[in-house]
Amino acid sequence: MIDHVLLDVIGAIREALEASLLEQQAVEERFQVDVFLGDVSFETSYSLPGEQNPPRVRADLSLEWPTWSQSAYRSWSIGESPAEQPELVVEVALRLQRLASVPDPEVVLAALGGAVPEIAGEPLERTGPTIEQVYSPGDPVPASAIEVSYQGIYRLDVTVLKEPEKIDAQVAGLARWIASGLVRLADLDLPCLPADDPGTS
Repeated sequence: MIDHVLLDVIGAIREALEASLLEQQAVEERFQVDVFLGDVSFETSYSLPGEQNPPRVRADLSLEWPTWSQSAYRSWSIGESPAEQPELVVEVALRLQRLASVPDPEVVLAALGGAVPEIAGEPLERTGPTIEQVYSPGDPVPASAIEVSYQGIYRLDVTVLKEPEKIDAQVAGLARWIASGLVRLADLDLPCLPADDPGTS
C-alpha cells in the first residue's frame, strides 16, 4: 500500500464527510496526474442523504497537490529540511441545481451566511457566485443552477507530517460546514425541475 500524506488527507476528508451524514455521488470521484507538470489533483462530490439523481444540492471538493509540494514532502521524508512546507490547494463548491428559474444570488448568499469555512485554522476565500442555464432538447424550460466556491490553502506542518492522524481533526470542521451549507441551500423555497431519477425523495 502506498504511504503518502496526500492519501491520508483524502482518506480523512472522506471519513469526515461521511461522518457528517453526506453521501458520495456515484462515479464522481477523480484522481488525476498532470503528466507534463507533475501536479496531482483529487475531486469528489457529496450530497445530502436521500437526494434524487441528479441531486438538488451538491458539494464538489477538489484538492491539488503541486509538484513543488511533492518535492518538499520528499525532502522531509528523507530527513532534509525543505525551504517550504508542502501544501494543498483546496476548493469547495456548493451547488444548487435543477432550478426552474434563475435564482437571486443575494438570496443564496444570504442563506449561506457571511462565515467562511476553515481548514487547519486557515479560512477559505469565497469567490463570486456562478449562474448557469442548460437548454436540453425537448425541454421547454431551461434548467438553472448556481454555484458558490470557496478556495484556500491547507498547509501541512511538520507535526502533521509526523503524525498524519492529526489530519482528522483539522478537516472535521470543513466537513461539518459543508453539510450545514447543503442543508441551508436545500431549505430555500425555490421551484425545481423534476429529477431524471426520482430516487428516494
